[in-house]
Amino acid sequence: MTKLTLGSHPFLLGFDQLERLVERTAKSENGYPPFNIEQSAENTYRITLAVAGFGEDDLSITVEDRQLIVRGKQAEAGEDRIFLHRGIAARQFQKAFVLADGVEVAGASTENGLLHVDLKRAVPDAIVQTIKINKG
Repeated sequence: MTKLTLGSHPFLLGFDQLERLVERTAKSENGYPPFNIEQSAENTYRITLAVAGFGEDDLSITVEDRQLIVRGKQAEAGEDRIFLHRGIAARQFQKAFVLADGVEVAGASTENGLLHVDLKRAVPDAIVQTIKINKG
């Protein structure tokens, strides 16, 4: 018996990369830094990451192959600092989110130790498209 996968189903044309995207995202999932995802309007979303201790220069946001990637890396603290207790995480991180076709980054901002990344879905002009058949 042959196992039918999502990418090989005959009615789902062009979805063969979807399985790879899901697998890649599942492998990269960890709990740091914590984040929220909100839908702020019908076609807009906001991802908020808790990035206490990270400055704007310590953070980077890129879109690579339909993945939104947020990276954080703090500059090394001087060795002259002696911590009696260190409860604030200062480790580097990389967080990836898969973006659907038509979803674009509208902007990003920091506020009170939070990084906000705003996303917007482009609404197509026409939902129904008529295809002309050429005579062969």
